[in-house]
Amino acid sequence: VRHRPAMLLGPRLVAAAAAVAVVAMGTVEGCPALCTCRGQVVDCSGQQLFSVPPELPLDTGNLSLAHNRIASIPPGYLACYGQLRALDLRNNSLAALPAGLFVGARRLAHLDLSYNNFSLVPADMFLEAGGLLRLDLSHNPGLRRVHPQAFRGLAQLRELDLSYGGLSAISLDALEGLPGLVGLRLGGNPWVCGCAMEPFLKWLRGRIQRCASDSQMAECRAPPEVAGAPLLSLTEESFQACHLTLTLDDYLFIAFVGFVVSIASVATNFLLGITANCCHRWSKASEDEDV
Repeated sequence: VRHRPAMLLGPRLVAAAAAVAVVAMGTVEGCPALCTCRGQVVDCSGQQLFSVPPELPLDTGNLSLAHNRIASIPPGYLACYGQLRALDLRNNSLAALPAGLFVGARRLAHLDLSYNNFSLVPADMFLEAGGLLRLDLSHNPGLRRVHPQAFRGLAQLRELDLSYGGLSAISLDALEGLPGLVGLRLGGNPWVCGCAMEPFLKWLRGRIQRCASDSQMAECRAPPEVAGAPLLSLTEESFQACHLTLTLDDYLFIAFVGFVVSIASVATNFLLGITANCCHRWSKASEDEDV
């Protein structure tokens, strides 16, 4: 009876040891140095890496390179990893991505590029990543411009984070090509809510019922009369001055006023000239009489 627990425990210990051995093999065989591998998850985060690992397991599905010092990625780096579904590149030193980076990553659904050094999102930057569902470009303080065709090809994109950048405006064309968009974050940018922003704000108001956004955090930085106002607090009345146009009657009235002012100016100058001449003659006559 005393030996029965040992017999029951023995197989469990063997199974646990086998599981540990399998995990250990998964973390060593084909796994890049300074990274850990668990199944299809490759974690290389927080390793002070200056470059991406040269090779990854071919079945990598989730790759984290976050919290490193990576400043560039070689062209075609993802070409062999067709199973990749999530790529985390946050908190690095990236200012651009090479053309064609996503050619082989057709299953990529989640891409995090937050906390980097992007200043521009160029045209067709994600063209080959047509399966993207979530794209995070937040906390790129130098991000000043998003090209009107920056997100072309991302018909399935559902969540886009552009918060806490340096954007003062964004082209409506960049967002109208995202029919699946349901989440949009814009807060923390220095938005200039002038006349050029009216089409974008009108589009945003039309989508707000089904488009989750941080609209209350997104505020106007300029012009002064709307500084600090939430984007969605601006209505059509806020842009009335942008639509003021002059009719024919207005032009005729302005021309008439200009003509009258010109005649009055000429008449005034004429009268001043006569007055000055009379004063001069009177002064001369007074001098002659004194002599």
